[in-house]
Amino acid sequence: MIPGPFDYQVAGSVAEAIALLDQHGADAKVLAGGHSLIPLLRFRLASPAVLVDINRLRDLEYIQEADGTLHIGALTREVDLEASDLIRRRYPILADTARVIADPVVRNWATVGGNLAHADPANDHPATMLALGAQLVATGPAGQRLIPIEHFFTDSSFETTLQPNELLTEIRVPAPSERSGGAYLKLERKVGDYAIAGVAAYVVLDGAGHVTYAGIGLTNVGPTPIKARAAEQLLLGSTLDDAVIAQAARQAAAEAQPVSDLRGPADYKRAMVETLTMRALRQARSRATGGA
Repeated sequence: MIPGPFDYQVAGSVAEAIALLDQHGADAKVLAGGHSLIPLLRFRLASPAVLVDINRLRDLEYIQEADGTLHIGALTREVDLEASDLIRRRYPILADTARVIADPVVRNWATVGGNLAHADPANDHPATMLALGAQLVATGPAGQRLIPIEHFFTDSSFETTLQPNELLTEIRVPAPSERSGGAYLKLERKVGDYAIAGVAAYVVLDGAGHVTYAGIGLTNVGPTPIKARAAEQLLLGSTLDDAVIAQAARQAAAEAQPVSDLRGPADYKRAMVETLTMRALRQARSRATGGA
């Protein structure tokens, strides 16, 4: 199909992008990588009056640590996240995530911010950011505001708490402590496909090996990205042995909300959440305790 008519505006700065969004409000859509938006336009599932192209905003492309926080510019390409020595060395869960997003052609252009702002429950970054406890910087006419990732996604698919005149400009992830580790695992029908199910798990251990922080995010098993809060609570204070991991995995599966579709029946997806959660938590434990 052919998209409906729209005006095309190229933003030369963040301020100009925000001014355009403020002018056009809900009639505008932001164009970054475009791999999610363009198919919606072609099938007329989205019909904006204006596209605001932000691809020339090079000051939104960066990966850096400062003040105990990882700062990722919203326009950072997936390939840059995947290739970053800092990410591979310090944030392997993010490297896990980036390398399974679609295919190399898509990753060369797709952006981290776009993956999150699109709020597709099948996208991979939302689950990982939920597990990590990330924060997102939204910039609008009134300045910047910080949104905890668990407050970013609404109860409806493809919706966020971003205002129509706000632009997602940065992702902030707490720097890892000495005994911390995470992993993202994804089951797909073929390489590059959306997940049948995916699980991100992240843990922080104290000196005695007890869990002081646990984060579990689920991909494509509900209408929105899911933070498995009850499963996380089961892990807190534990020594993360296999019995506890199995219990948390069962709870994560119970918190999933899958539906039957072409990727499989709901019961199968729920079972895969349990299996992937066990594997992700074991990998997180291994990384937290100095394993590969």
